[in-house]
Amino acid sequence: MDNNTLILAKQIYDAINRKKAVNIEVLDVHQLTTLTDIFIIATANNIRQTQAIADEIEEVLTKEQIILKQKEGYTTAKWILLDYGNIIVHILHEEDASFYALGRLWKDAKSITF
Repeated sequence: MDNNTLILAKQIYDAINRKKAVNIEVLDVHQLTTLTDIFIIATANNIRQTQAIADEIEEVLTKEQIILKQKEGYTTAKWILLDYGNIIVHILHEEDASFYALGRLWKDAKSITF
């Protein structure tokens, strides 16, 4: 994983933090999967907040000319996925976050702290 990926992860983390997510996990998964290098998992209190977090991330990264490859779940906003290639962001409503427990699913991943 290169330094640019970590810088991007920090930008995403900061954008999520500005929108007051309940919980943010940043996981280094590059040795566990070929899908991506980092998963960022954020938990929000409600559907409006999941969308606000996604909007904030997109706005920040668009200004940096970083292209969003795929976006899923924005309309229902229970689980929004933003795919930036080396980083995949999961923004989950509280109920879905506890049900799917992505952090436990990827428990072998190294945690990254900012």
